[in-house]
Amino acid sequence: MSDPLASPLDAVVIGGGVLGTSVAVGLRREGLSTAILDEGDVARRASRGNFALVWVQSKGLGMAAYSSWTRRSARLWPGFAAWLKEASDIDVALQQPGGFTLCLSEAEMEKRRDLLTRLTAQPGFEPMEWEMWDRARVRQALPEIGPEVVGASFTPYDGHLNSLRLFRALHTAFARLGGSYHPNHAVEAITPRPGGGFTIKAGGREIETARVILAAGVGNARLAPWVGLEAPVRPQRGQVLVTEKTAPFLNFPVVNLRQTDEGGVMIGDSAEELTDDGEQGLGILGTMANRATRMFPRIGTLNIVRSWSALRVMTKDGFPIYQHSASAPGAWLATCHSGVTLAANHAEVLAPMIKAGVLDPALAPFSPTRFHVPASA
Repeated sequence: MSDPLASPLDAVVIGGGVLGTSVAVGLRREGLSTAILDEGDVARRASRGNFALVWVQSKGLGMAAYSSWTRRSARLWPGFAAWLKEASDIDVALQQPGGFTLCLSEAEMEKRRDLLTRLTAQPGFEPMEWEMWDRARVRQALPEIGPEVVGASFTPYDGHLNSLRLFRALHTAFARLGGSYHPNHAVEAITPRPGGGFTIKAGGREIETARVILAAGVGNARLAPWVGLEAPVRPQRGQVLVTEKTAPFLNFPVVNLRQTDEGGVMIGDSAEELTDDGEQGLGILGTMANRATRMFPRIGTLNIVRSWSALRVMTKDGFPIYQHSASAPGAWLATCHSGVTLAANHAEVLAPMIKAGVLDPALAPFSPTRFHVPASA
């Protein structure tokens, strides 16, 4: 067999999670010879521990462009899911019926209304349909809500999918398109070549490429300075509970719980400023379970069959970073904590920009230069 890393490549993506593989799939669709360099199954990646929402509601407070970027991906998702099914023979079980944020008190309702009002009133915010529903209306959509649910916010754009199937579908499609995936290839160095392009040292060898895309999550912080980029990212821990399978009762995703296409209920709404995903906190898991059972009493009758913690990739303000290197043209950085929501954008919008070598001005707000705040005198 020929060695796919022996000849210079059009593009090398560093990082084989949902974000990196989405970009790599897009690059192959654009006709670029592409390889993924990855740590492999030893990588502590969010792609195997995420909540699998395609979520628009409440995103973008503090950066209106993020809401527009998220909305764009949500609109692309049905077509992208259909393409993935054709390319990989894997159905990611996408559903986009709209989504709820349930409120357990009038105070929570008022707080939610205030947040969405401030969100949508921002200068440059793309008009977004949203409503506050009272208990009676919520109960028509979600008949099994508990007695403490007083209402909810609703937007029609939200959805969810099977994230592990998505991960497999992306890798399968990439391979079938002729891309090559290389686990156990942790990157040791990236060196810009004088005539253009890059030499990457990984897996005990040197690999030449015209473009390099950093999609390595928190690992981007180490890699970025080698090619004139910056990635001020940190890990943030989240925890998830999964119940046994039960008959369908939750026809809409809720921001902190969802019923999967396989019947189990996922519960997860924690955000901890911790860097270790190897230990779970029973206090936090108990709080999550308690709130879930108050929203839907049926959940209190179900057994918990598994739980886990995983590390999100977070920037200082929570918004993505997209950057093309000025000092090393052809080097790109992509990082976000919403890899599932934004996967369609990364494959169908960002990848063509990378091929063209130009970042669209609409993505200028996502430059890391937004963190360049002068120190006070």
